[in-house]
Amino acid sequence: MLTVEHARDLANHAGERLGHSEWEEVTQDAISEFARLTGDDHWIHVDVERAAREMPGGRTIAHGLYLVGLMPRLQREIYRIERRGRGLNYGYDRMRFVMPVPVGSRIRLALTLVEAEAHPKGTRIVNDAVIELEGSERPAIVARHILLIEDAAA
Repeated sequence: MLTVEHARDLANHAGERLGHSEWEEVTQDAISEFARLTGDDHWIHVDVERAAREMPGGRTIAHGLYLVGLMPRLQREIYRIERRGRGLNYGYDRMRFVMPVPVGSRIRLALTLVEAEAHPKGTRIVNDAVIELEGSERPAIVARHILLIEDAAA
């Protein structure tokens, strides 16, 4: 894990692959809970019996947005900023859902720091984020993730 004192210190690592999180299994319970919370209860996500009959591989698949929602937690396994204020999700650019993630699969987040630049409120951090799918040469998701980390209060 990379640890820096301030968000601006990440600039020293621009262009570097920062690392990856641990592998995490995608469970039906998590998929079903996400469906319940969001109302996205399409059968490809929640109907195990129908998926067994009609889906390639016979399994339900995770919601792409569920996997995106895991990124902040998984990122904390890759780098840490010791002295910081609020962290704000500034957005995603060029997000693509490349491969479906069947229930029971294992995923992890890999990050490459594109840049960390001064912003009037702190530091704007841009990462190339990839949700890797264990056993697949192709990733599940690729995106450019942008964060704003405010400076720590004095």
